[in-house]
Amino acid sequence: MVNAGRSPNGERSGALVQSVDRAVSVLELLARHGEAGITEIAGELGVHKSTASRLVSVLVSRGLVEQLGERGKYVIGFGVVRLAGAATDRMDLSRLGRPFCESLAGDLGETVNIAVRDDDVAINISQARGTASVTAHNWVGQRTPLHATSSGKVLLAHAPVDDQDVLLDGDLAQYTPRTVTDAAELRGGFQLIVRDGYATSYEELELGLNAAAVAVHRHDGEVVAALSASGPSYRFSRKRMREVVGAMKVAAKELSGQLGFLEE
Repeated sequence: MVNAGRSPNGERSGALVQSVDRAVSVLELLARHGEAGITEIAGELGVHKSTASRLVSVLVSRGLVEQLGERGKYVIGFGVVRLAGAATDRMDLSRLGRPFCESLAGDLGETVNIAVRDDDVAINISQARGTASVTAHNWVGQRTPLHATSSGKVLLAHAPVDDQDVLLDGDLAQYTPRTVTDAAELRGGFQLIVRDGYATSYEELELGLNAAAVAVHRHDGEVVAALSASGPSYRFSRKRMREVVGAMKVAAKELSGQLGFLEE
């Protein structure tokens, strides 16, 4: 019999949160002590050894924890290094990119953003507004669709073909009457984006908002971000967009250089 006021789903949810909390505690424990055995982990968590063993097994399966030898103690795994590296790269990109956003926004008078791909969306990690900006909307931290934004199109165009297949599979959301939702049409534009070095969005995410974006490369040449400029459609016209893309490419090249990319 289920207690009043507490559903089975609520119990499962509470148990899941507790498991996540304990898993994080295991990682923190190993970070403090360097290594620990199941008995030590169970003691610090205040749980039975079998519970601690199950938690550690899951972390091992994800590469976040490793065992020293067949029956040895446990240490932080390289999976944590991978996650930390991804976070560091993003923080470095945000820090390094901020001056470029501010400079470009000052020159263009428009809003300038840096966005990175996070699985099936683009996330804006830095922003600066120009003197002519008509909106105070803060895009930092916002998740935006890949297929309906200039930044997203840049990131899609430079993504591996297998990733493109997954990301364009299924129904694509229609945000405005101008949003392109046909996967084949989007694919057809990728080659042009790579060739021309920029992507555009004409009122595809919001009516009245146009944008252009260029690629930012890291040291190994991989495209890790998109630098975009956006403004109202009545001012940020197709002609104006072609005029500003040159300045955007220069800024993106300089930022890529800061990340260690040397263009041939």
